[in-house]
Amino acid sequence: MFSYIKKSRKILGMNSRNLEYIRAYNLKENRVLADDKLLSKRVLKKNGITVPDLIAKIKNHDELEKFDWQSLPASFALKPNRGFGGEGIIVVYGKKKERDDAWIKADGSLITIEDLKTHIRNILDGSFSLAGTPDIAFFEERLRLLKLFKPYAYKGIPDIRVIVFNKVPVMAMMRIPTRESQGKANLQQGAIGVGIDLASGITTTAVLGKGKLIDYVPGTRMLLSGIRIPFWNDILDLSVRAQIISGLGYLGTDIAIDKENGPVIVELNARPGLSIQIANLAGLKERLERVENIKIKTPKRGISLGMNLFGGEVEEEVEEISGRKVIGTVEKVRLIGKEEKEIEVEAKIDTGAGLTSIDTTLARELGFGKTIDEFQKQEFPADISTEEARMLDSKEKQRLLKEIPDIVDTAIIRSSHGTSYRPMVKIAFIMNDVKITAKASIIDRSNLKFPIIIGKKNLGKFLIDVNKIINLSK
Repeated sequence: MFSYIKKSRKILGMNSRNLEYIRAYNLKENRVLADDKLLSKRVLKKNGITVPDLIAKIKNHDELEKFDWQSLPASFALKPNRGFGGEGIIVVYGKKKERDDAWIKADGSLITIEDLKTHIRNILDGSFSLAGTPDIAFFEERLRLLKLFKPYAYKGIPDIRVIVFNKVPVMAMMRIPTRESQGKANLQQGAIGVGIDLASGITTTAVLGKGKLIDYVPGTRMLLSGIRIPFWNDILDLSVRAQIISGLGYLGTDIAIDKENGPVIVELNARPGLSIQIANLAGLKERLERVENIKIKTPKRGISLGMNLFGGEVEEEVEEISGRKVIGTVEKVRLIGKEEKEIEVEAKIDTGAGLTSIDTTLARELGFGKTIDEFQKQEFPADISTEEARMLDSKEKQRLLKEIPDIVDTAIIRSSHGTSYRPMVKIAFIMNDVKITAKASIIDRSNLKFPIIIGKKNLGKFLIDVNKIINLSK
């Protein structure tokens, strides 16, 4: 903990110097583009950058009184044009049945036309604008949550913040909405910030709100490290192209991944906050200095440089501060079976799999031959529903645990071929000098490359870096 506090102070101490980059490289006329969301959307779209579709805008109180509320779709986002920090944004998820004057928000509460009018009056009066000056309210399409992020995000959609300087991506994080942030991807309001390795697009360390280091989504066992961000190269390309179009030398781009349209730029930020440093456990100053005077001719060159310079180099700091080892997608493991029998094999690290699984032949070598033989004598129906399988399993499990040696559980696997059952045994394995005790299901993996996969339930002490290559010949 002391080392984390020490590191945080070092990062925060750099803030004033980072602000110098904003003053030096973001001229006033270019900042206007980032501060005006409607203008930036128009300019980006004109230059071939995907942005959320604009539905309507309300520029003054007279337009508000004349506005046709029935023209709005069932779902939308209402935003202030010059808002900051996520303030003033309302997201509507659906129309209230049998009512023409009400919609449903993320938390399930109703919002009526009168509520929307009151909120828009506040926007027009400048309650959420940067300088408190009169503003414009606009409606845009509501982005749809990608299935991958559904277990992690609360009532909202995550976004990816990428800091770009001199056409080079220098740091990135994903911001995940929480209950505390009321479904908004804003760290100041209690969202989660997760650092992203630039080379791989894989999440590393995570902070809650303004700086509490966490491993899991609050209230769950959903591990925040090791998430592969889809469309990673496209996200970096959009960020660099947006920086070139905006004319801003130092830019924060906020990108969301829409279920239908893929990556879209939600917002440009000429004064990106510095919580991204805490999420990545790294300071921006050193990274900015490394690319400040390099001549970058193309976005492709800038992206390649950023990935090479700032990808995969945080391993030692992450291990020191998080207390977790950084591993690759393939690792050597030393398995310990019955009677302390040890076998060393190559294992596939798979965060997409919940359970650890070992090959039948390998399980026999570890001393579980009798377990396999006795389990194979059992007859289980295949053409039943998952619920029926669970009910059957609850009845059969006690008998199996009593009659079959060394079996500790059963796994129910549902596929296009029907329902199958696997025996589970208790094993220990040592990976990267860390000993793990696990329940492992047994399955025939003879036609697969690796005799064992390590699933997500047994990866809590590790961070996964897909670019890490180990020497398996050692």
